[in-house]
Amino acid sequence: MVKNIFVFGADAFNLAQMRALPGTRDYRFHELFTHAEVKAGPAIPVQRLHEEGLQRLHAFTGSIDAIVGYWDFPVSTLLPLLREPFGLPSPSFEALLKCEHKYWSRLEQQQVIPDYIPAFCAVDPFADDPRRQITLDYPFWIKPVKAASSHLAFRVDNDQALAHALERIRAGIFRFGEPFNYLLDFAVLPDAVAAVDGYHCIAEGVISRGRQCTLEGYVFQGEVNIYGAVDSIREGRHRSSFSRYQYPSRIPQRIQHRMAELTRYFMTHIGFDNGPFNIEYYWDEQRDVLWLLEVNTRISKSHCPLFRDVDGLSHHQVMLDLGLGRRPEFPRRQGAWRCAAKFMWRVYEDAMVNRIPSAAEIEAVRTRFPGTEIQLHIQPGMRLSELRDQDSYSYEIAVIFTGGQSQKELLEKYRAIQQALRLELE
Repeated sequence: MVKNIFVFGADAFNLAQMRALPGTRDYRFHELFTHAEVKAGPAIPVQRLHEEGLQRLHAFTGSIDAIVGYWDFPVSTLLPLLREPFGLPSPSFEALLKCEHKYWSRLEQQQVIPDYIPAFCAVDPFADDPRRQITLDYPFWIKPVKAASSHLAFRVDNDQALAHALERIRAGIFRFGEPFNYLLDFAVLPDAVAAVDGYHCIAEGVISRGRQCTLEGYVFQGEVNIYGAVDSIREGRHRSSFSRYQYPSRIPQRIQHRMAELTRYFMTHIGFDNGPFNIEYYWDEQRDVLWLLEVNTRISKSHCPLFRDVDGLSHHQVMLDLGLGRRPEFPRRQGAWRCAAKFMWRVYEDAMVNRIPSAAEIEAVRTRFPGTEIQLHIQPGMRLSELRDQDSYSYEIAVIFTGGQSQKELLEKYRAIQQALRLELE
């Protein structure tokens, strides 16, 4: 029997990976808004996506068997509200917010794993004197309680840096803050959280020392499962920009087991169930200390090709199984490569794009390096500062997925691919 699966925020790259999964001949994928529609406009149109999304679903004449998504806000946040009227498997909206609202998440973590999180406090960036609200000494990080891809996240070392960060935050926080506030109205919030809406920030102690690792997992009928660990390698000023995600993690197994135990404590505590997640940690190797960075309530789309290359399947499979109410079954180490990475090609100052490689040139590079995927974010004639939702210190101009039989081979392939792609920036 055909299963109708609605993909909220669909894009061609991820749809192609899903259609390549075994057994999907019995699936009919429907686009419930494209990713371009989801991110349209200076403010994310979350109310229209919610209301029109429900209208489209109610108007569908066939069965609605799953509603899935693999993007950050607003896709991940809206999914429980879209699923609930149709009785589909999903984490509760409140459990999801306990991960996605950065301040609420820290409050919940403080209850069960207080030794693994930094000092933190809420900040109103529009207050007359925000510094008086901050209970932390310099240095610290300040960021909105809701954003994505490190958007408007700043490391603050002194009063001058704080003033600069607050100026940028005040100008840009509405893009995520306004739509997030719309969604908060659908939840019953504790008083301490209700006072900290999408126009607020969280300040946190600096925990960026050490090695960063992300666990990919899911909860099915109350059972927390971890199926992969991916290293997140950073570069640039304050090591604040991701340079690559590499799978499998090279962090020792004993540390990965500790991360998994902490994850089980937290996800069980908040009642998260019947959904995928990924959770980010830092391991301070010198002091053998773990810090929990944040929790995301979705699979990482960035990791999908990595799991395919190493384990033999994209973990879109996990998302689809959970969406259909099934226990996921995921292979291990059945792929073509022993390791794989997503490389984020970054530039650290603004520039004009004079030339990008043609489609034929890109295809020639992919032929030379089999299994490689290349996605350019830039066009001739644009300035890098026109790119949306970038981190605070760099511009991501392209992403490159590739695999290798060793880390050495992986890094050498990436450098060769960069050289073969003739980009001209001024």
